[in-house]
Amino acid sequence: MDPALTLRFRLPELSLFRRKSDPRSTLFRLGVRAKAGLSSTSPPSLKTRLTVAAKKRPPIDGLSDELNAIASQSLDFAPARRRVRAAFSEVQRQLDHCLFKLAPAGIRTEEWYETNSNGLQIFCKSWLPKAGVRIKGAVCFCHGYGDTCTFFFEGIARHFASQGYAVYALDHPGFGLSDGLHGYISNFDDLVDNVIEQYTKIKERPEVRGLPCFILGQSMGGAVTLKVHLKQPDSWDGVVLVAPMCKISDAVRPPEAVVKVLTLMSSILPKAKLFPQKDLAEVAFRDLKKRKMAVYNVICYNDQTRLQTASELLRATNDIESQVDKVSSPLLILHGAGDKLTDPSVSKFLYEKASTKDKTLKLYEGGYHCILEGESDEKIFMALDDIVSWLDSRCSLK
Repeated sequence: MDPALTLRFRLPELSLFRRKSDPRSTLFRLGVRAKAGLSSTSPPSLKTRLTVAAKKRPPIDGLSDELNAIASQSLDFAPARRRVRAAFSEVQRQLDHCLFKLAPAGIRTEEWYETNSNGLQIFCKSWLPKAGVRIKGAVCFCHGYGDTCTFFFEGIARHFASQGYAVYALDHPGFGLSDGLHGYISNFDDLVDNVIEQYTKIKERPEVRGLPCFILGQSMGGAVTLKVHLKQPDSWDGVVLVAPMCKISDAVRPPEAVVKVLTLMSSILPKAKLFPQKDLAEVAFRDLKKRKMAVYNVICYNDQTRLQTASELLRATNDIESQVDKVSSPLLILHGAGDKLTDPSVSKFLYEKASTKDKTLKLYEGGYHCILEGESDEKIFMALDDIVSWLDSRCSLK
């Protein structure tokens, strides 16, 4: 899940901007102050809360006091997130979700840390088919905002591996089990460059060297994936995007004055948390039973959005929007038609503007944001099988 700014694409899984005309928006109010010539550096109103510390996670029903105490600790830094993940790994595997219940047996997994060029320890994981099964190609995953590759993607990766693919994933700096202040993106290109650095090494692993390699991005991970492709247009055999964050819908594009205020505030208090964060499971998961399981993604970042993070997400989408015509790789886009977090019309825009002739757009009627995790079992496996079929057809061309 990419469960955690809304730009109505919507800076995935957050709540950042309301519609331009909504005077309740914090940024709207600040933008009005700027337009009126008031000092944009004067303190926000008393109703605007700037925080840096992590909020306390509410207890999870049905869990022991001991596990709830573990889950409620500050997750600002990676060592704490790693301890929490270790305590919850068995609980997560026992959840009554098709991605866990129907996970195929015999999949070979490996976890490790790589120190990247910025000196950060990056968590990586692989899922390989059963011993003796021929590997068709590699799938490299980029997770969404706030998320980790160690929860729902665990089941998704096992499904792809059972179909003959070597699957690799990492946690972005500042998220999941990787080093960095939780939920903090100082420069979006650092995420992009880290993906390029790690997956360049992985593509040289003996089990996949010379095989077709595909990159898969979900929500904010879709933005990372697109920027990776734009930096390395010939390095991937195909790009798969699930509910990608790649453009701000015109309906909620913030006024220029608001953007200037955000940029100024983020330069002064980059790590401060300003934008309110709602529980987004209700609009991300259509299946009620699966929606209740989202709370078990205990190391996801679900706190208020940090100012610099919001500024970087906005900058990244503007950059992608200006270059969508340069998307030249074979392209598969999947999107729930009922998604209220990332606008399906943005995926249509990407599909129409991408220069590649090999492009496919699949819209799933009524589907919410988490089409790979939060729909009925039948629809989840329909979307997963659509991805596998597309990958298979590209591998057969090699």
